[in-house]
Amino acid sequence: MGKAFSTPEALTDNYTHYCPGCTHGIVHRLVAEAIDELGIREKTVGIAPVGCAVLIYNYFDCDFQEAAHGRAPAMATGIKRVRPDLMVFTYQGDGDLASIGMGEIIHAANRGEKITVIFINNAIYGMTGGQMAPTTMPGQRATTAPAGRDTALTGMPIRMANLMSEIVTPGYVTRQAVLKPQMVNKCKKAIKKAFEYQMNNTCFSFVEVISTCPTNWGMTPVDALKWAEENMLPYYELGDYKTPEEA
Repeated sequence: MGKAFSTPEALTDNYTHYCPGCTHGIVHRLVAEAIDELGIREKTVGIAPVGCAVLIYNYFDCDFQEAAHGRAPAMATGIKRVRPDLMVFTYQGDGDLASIGMGEIIHAANRGEKITVIFINNAIYGMTGGQMAPTTMPGQRATTAPAGRDTALTGMPIRMANLMSEIVTPGYVTRQAVLKPQMVNKCKKAIKKAFEYQMNNTCFSFVEVISTCPTNWGMTPVDALKWAEENMLPYYELGDYKTPEEA
């Protein structure tokens, strides 16, 4: 019987540092599979964020750079402009991208930088202890919002894919999830498409991924998946928000 499942070449065999039930590992695999299937590993450069995925370079067998907090799009811009032959992607969480890095990501998209951005939305600050993030849901508890997010004081969660799709410059903007197998399959197709747009020098690409954080949500991994589906997906609707063909 032939082997039906194996580790992508773009991933290493290192043990994970992520918490039990964390969905970062799923997204890592999807990115690695896309890189392998497109045959671009030898010319791919990833940009690590400040956040839970700060050690992402331990898990990928391709070149990586570490950016200052929120500045991954700026570093990706520099690398891509100097070496346009490289495939450059950033991998960022909601605190890194949607908070301190908001200005960086908006302007990189508006300039139409030919990079690929993987944005992990788990509605909370993970690495730093569970503080409220720009994406935290109304009423959702966090260490800095023990009674739950009060939208009268903090506003509504920022829907990054919706916001990015309003930028006039052509781009690919999509929101996917990794809560169920069928969602995982669709997410992989979106990530692969984002890299294909870069390979063809077409446009800036932004893939938002709805994920979970069982540890900081105070839930079991199974309950976290259910909570995300019931509470996040009605607000963070899945699907393509913008394609370069529509421009």
